[in-house]
Amino acid sequence: MESNKFISVSYQLYDITEGKSDLIEQTSDERPFIFVSGMGVTLPAFEEQIVNLAKGESFDFTLTPEQAYGAHYAERIIDLEKDIFTINGQFDAQHVQVGAIIPLQNEDGNRFNGVVLEIGDSKVKIDLNHPLAGKILNFKGEITESREATAEEVAGMAKLMSGESHGGCNGCNGHCGEGECGEGHCGGEGHCGGEGHCGGEGHHGEGHCGCH
Repeated sequence: MESNKFISVSYQLYDITEGKSDLIEQTSDERPFIFVSGMGVTLPAFEEQIVNLAKGESFDFTLTPEQAYGAHYAERIIDLEKDIFTINGQFDAQHVQVGAIIPLQNEDGNRFNGVVLEIGDSKVKIDLNHPLAGKILNFKGEITESREATAEEVAGMAKLMSGESHGGCNGCNGHCGEGECGEGHCGGEGHCGGEGHCGGEGHHGEGHCGCH
C-alpha cells in the first residue's frame, strides 16, 4: 500500500446490514475527509480501496464487520456506578444522556469511548462496542485530491495522531482539513466523544472505567 499520499475524499456512508440502506454519515463540499496514507489514520480496508484512485475517480465498496469494526459482543455492555459521572456532586446530565458517546478511561489509563444505553437510579449502562460493530458498511464517494504529501503535512498528521497538536483537531476525529474538526466518520477515533467511522478503533482495556 502506497504511503504518504495526501488524500481528500467526499463520501456517503450507509449501513446495509440485513438488506437495509441507512445513511449514517456524509461529508460536505466544505469539509471533506482528509488524511495521509500509510499512517494508520483510517481503517486498512478503507484505505486499501481508495489509496490508488486518482483525483476525480469515484468509489463504491462494501466492508464486512471483520474488515471494519468487528462483531458486536454482549460482554462489552457494562453497568457503571452513576456517581462516576458526577461533577461537583451533581450527575452530569448535560453530557451523559441515552445515545450519547462519552469518553472513558480505565485504571491503566487507556482511553476509549462508550455509548450510553440506559440511565438508572444508581447505574449507567454503557456499550463499549464501537457504534458500528457488527454492521456491514457501504461507502460511496469521490476522490477530491490525491497527491504526494508534503513533509509538513506528514508531520502535521503525526502531531494530530499523537495529540501534540493544539489545532482545532486535537483530540477529535473526522475531517481534519484546514485545522478544523468535523463530525466525520472517517477519521481516527478521538478521545472527546466523537467516533471515527473509518478510523482505527480505539480498543478499551480491561479493568474499571471512569469518565475522563
